[in-house]
Amino acid sequence: MLISTMNDVPGYRVVEVKGEVFGLTVRSRNVLSNIGASLKALVGGELQGLTKNLQTSREEVLRRLSDEASAKGANAVLAMRFDSSEIADMGSEICAYGTAVVLEAL
Repeated sequence: MLISTMNDVPGYRVVEVKGEVFGLTVRSRNVLSNIGASLKALVGGELQGLTKNLQTSREEVLRRLSDEASAKGANAVLAMRFDSSEIADMGSEICAYGTAVVLEAL
């Protein structure tokens, strides 16, 4: 499954639009990550536990996005974007969305 942030792909043409597709997850932070993040905020630097959580979430939503596009008969997703938000100071919502299409080589 080709996933692109572009609206078109050089060397290909869109022959069918299957519609909008999403991949979504909501993840809570564990207590140790929150404590570690609070302590790290005092001295500065990367919050590795939270970075790992975000990376895992992005991989998961891309997998779900791809699965939904495949189920619609698409072979690509164009104009893909990520969106994220906080939920009740307990977790993060990560969403990937785009347009499922069928591409054909020129």
